[in-house]
Amino acid sequence: MKKTTITLVGGTITILGLILIIVPGPAWLLLPIGLAILSIEYPWAKKWLKKSQRHMKESARWLDDKIAKLKKK
Repeated sequence: MKKTTITLVGGTITILGLILIIVPGPAWLLLPIGLAILSIEYPWAKKWLKKSQRHMKESARWLDDKIAKLKKK
């Protein structure tokens, strides 16, 4: 029962996040939440969650660098 609930809730949120990549919306918010829920039961979800966290960290660092360069001008 627990695994089924986690699969349904996490899967639904993850699928909504994937849809929101195409349709404007907060995909960047829903995808990690869905993967975090799924990672409770599935090792593959934990792997993808770590990858997405690493990507978000790199993107934030890149954006911070761009903003800092713009402020210097």
